[in-house]
Amino acid sequence: MREDIKERIEICSVGKVPDGYKKCIASIIPNDWKEMDFCECATIQSGLVDPKKQPYSDMKHIGPENIEKDTGRIVNVVRAKDQGLISGKFAFDENSIIYSKVRPKLNKVCIPEFDGICSADCYVMQVKENINKEYLYWFILSEYFLKQAIACSMRTKMPKVNQNEINSFKINVPSLREQSGIVKTLKTYEDYCELLQKLIKQKVKYFEWLAEQLLNGKIRISNSTDKWKKVKIGQFIDEINEKTTHNNQYEILSVTKNGICLQKDQFNKQIASNDNIGYKIVKKGNLVFSTMNLWMGSLDVLNSYDIGMVSPAYKVFKFNSNIMLNEFGKYYMKSKHMIWRYKINSEQGASVVRRNLDLKGLLNNVVSIPTVYEQRKIAEILMAVEKEIKLLEEKMQYVQQEKKAMMKLLLSGTVRMNEIYGDELYG
Repeated sequence: MREDIKERIEICSVGKVPDGYKKCIASIIPNDWKEMDFCECATIQSGLVDPKKQPYSDMKHIGPENIEKDTGRIVNVVRAKDQGLISGKFAFDENSIIYSKVRPKLNKVCIPEFDGICSADCYVMQVKENINKEYLYWFILSEYFLKQAIACSMRTKMPKVNQNEINSFKINVPSLREQSGIVKTLKTYEDYCELLQKLIKQKVKYFEWLAEQLLNGKIRISNSTDKWKKVKIGQFIDEINEKTTHNNQYEILSVTKNGICLQKDQFNKQIASNDNIGYKIVKKGNLVFSTMNLWMGSLDVLNSYDIGMVSPAYKVFKFNSNIMLNEFGKYYMKSKHMIWRYKINSEQGASVVRRNLDLKGLLNNVVSIPTVYEQRKIAEILMAVEKEIKLLEEKMQYVQQEKKAMMKLLLSGTVRMNEIYGDELYG
């Protein structure tokens, strides 16, 4: 990056105005840009339609729940009649921008590529001639718009932005040509993020398929001809009950379908009792699960931490390494076959999601497992694929952060299009 651009970014970051720029309400922008009210850039549609009547009943419906936070992706939409919708909705077309006016911190905005209807909790926006639709979409998705929305919504009990407030929001507006260049640049980041997301989904799907093939013996390790041994589950896991002797002796952990995590990260706070003497101690390599949620796949082997503690409601086990390795047990105990066994050994409890596990019955179940040698090889293969997934996820996070940084620079004009593409290409 050129030194003059770096210097300009630094000047703007501390709230000072560099040469050729001016201080506005939303941000510091170039002298040749305008700061306009939202109502000068777009109109908000009024008038509700009946989703029970044609043609609206056959149209797809978008609600806040169908718009991904921060990404603008539209997910899981179905037709109005398939949802049984009865209350009034707003109609939109492929030229519209849809913005969720409730809980603006979630930052939900999208551009549909079809005609449909949307929840009354959304605004349908139509851009004016001086604005590129995609540019306005990116600006609404940016921190400049988000800050204004959050500031307004904090004044109400239910976080919500009303139409009069939005109409007064400030929008940074460059020339149509520069708007188009900004859209093109940010779209490159978006396309890359979508590609990475597809690769991650494909890799996860491959991992799930491969794990089931290896853990069921349908695919064997080269040179592994030994028959799998039939053993009771209770032969390769032993329950342990080591307990804490003073408060907050270790970090408190929670077990979810996605693995073991710090309780304060799972719930954004510690929900355990202040008196946690007698909590169960969990060490690296131990298997942990709740007898009420085991049938849902809420179990894991502790790998991310050397030691921690969990509620006494959890069961903690160590593997008998002569029969099953920790690294193999992590995958085997979470396999589809084992989750099926947890289900058939659990009975309906006080609620739909809670079932009472017959632990003694489960431990007496007979299963087939490979030799320790084959276990080690299977674990190595699965860990390698998991590492590939993690690297893709880290790449995704990096690109998303880079995109966010570029949005801030481009939508304020701190970095100009001709500085990215050169005067020869951009003019």
